[in-house]
Amino acid sequence: MKFLAAFTLVPILCFAFQDLGSEYGGMDWLTDGYAAWPMMIGPVLMLLLFIKNRELIRDPRKGASFSQTIKIVAFLFLIPNVFLALSYSWLAVISVLSTLTILVADWQLRKQARA
Repeated sequence: MKFLAAFTLVPILCFAFQDLGSEYGGMDWLTDGYAAWPMMIGPVLMLLLFIKNRELIRDPRKGASFSQTIKIVAFLFLIPNVFLALSYSWLAVISVLSTLTILVADWQLRKQARA
């Protein structure tokens, strides 16, 4: 859960710092890429974490909170990454696919665990 929290908070903090620093602080070196790249890398790292901990999802008694948390975070990252793919860089498609993989694979693993 610590890694998931880090993968979630770092892109959000970079985005907030970029917005406040460039608008009010006069820091011209804070470009859009400063916020966009962590937002695109976060879901890929979450997918790796999901693959590493997929046994938690199969056992609902141990990993119920991990499963719910990673689905919520993946869905929250889906919307900004779709906009990044359309407006900033086509590489954000990888993040969108990673997020969709987390959502679909979680559903499939839970379905297999019930059977």
